Amino acid sequence: MKVKFLIIRFSSIGDIVLTSPVIRCLKEQVTGAEIYFVVKEKYAEILKANPHIKRVFLYKDKITPLLKELEEVQFDYIIDLHMNIRSNRIKRWLKVPGFSFDKLNFKKWLLVNFKVDRLPKKHIVDRYLETVEVFDVKNDEKGLDYFIPDNQHFDYKSLPEVFQNGYIAFCIAGSYQTKKLPPEKIIAICRKLPYPIVLLGGNREKPVGDSIAGQFSERVVNLCDKISLNESASLVGNARLVLTNDTGMMHIAAAFQKKILSFWGNTVPELGMFPYLPAPVSKIMQVGGLKCRPCSKLGFDKCPKKHFRCMNDIDVEEVAGWVHENFR
Repeated sequence: MKVKFLIIRFSSIGDIVLTSPVIRCLKEQVTGAEIYFVVKEKYAEILKANPHIKRVFLYKDKITPLLKELEEVQFDYIIDLHMNIRSNRIKRWLKVPGFSFDKLNFKKWLLVNFKVDRLPKKHIVDRYLETVEVFDVKNDEKGLDYFIPDNQHFDYKSLPEVFQNGYIAFCIAGSYQTKKLPPEKIIAICRKLPYPIVLLGGNREKPVGDSIAGQFSERVVNLCDKISLNESASLVGNARLVLTNDTGMMHIAAAFQKKILSFWGNTVPELGMFPYLPAPVSKIMQVGGLKCRPCSKLGFDKCPKKHFRCMNDIDVEEVAGWVHENFR
């Protein structure tokens, strides 16, 4: 007997990747499970190669056409991992049993505004999985998934020859400026390292990436906004090490169980979205003792305190030491 599950998570890259254990565990542990997923159109490539998903529905500009598409499937259950006005509208329209993820926004507000931590000491993945415990689904401890179609892998041979024996993927993107290492800090790190480095990011990072790469020889290559998300993921999966801000590519790196050095600015791991089951030597880099952290659960275009010490005070020598120890 088929059991049709609709999972809702509209955005963004990291949040969608973090739903992958729910997708896999439902499919593998519930007899007859068919998994359907609703996501914003711009993020569809993250899911389309996932073998556990029967169909991906795309939310475009208007929700009404999507509601009519969804209605045709006759779902048995809805797993709402987004919890917003649009996901609630889908649940009301379909009128089937729904199980929703608690974002714990009040507890996050307490941490950001009063530095009072009432958040559970659990990763968001484990809290996602609690949403489906009613189906006797257990965490299989296999970590995150990220699937890349065969024709969307990066052509590693197109990199300079010096990269062919191993490289570092340096993910310099971030949804907000206060989640990004400043360019001068990235340059300082690159100068300390003798290894080939690929800079990864989107269109906002392209000018910065070009400027950084221009200060080095072929050893630093900027591919920000020059390749697709799946090609970037492919490069991350093939890297010796991954240096990354708290961003979606960090979670993709965790899906490949890479050695990850993650840099944390205005956000903190206590919010529950640190790398999930990466390589054991992975490390979180953050500046302790700052009373202003976290200043937001999301981020700002510039530091509210104007000193940006959470990123400016990252210890470059400590970064270089970790890289030297683990580049093998």
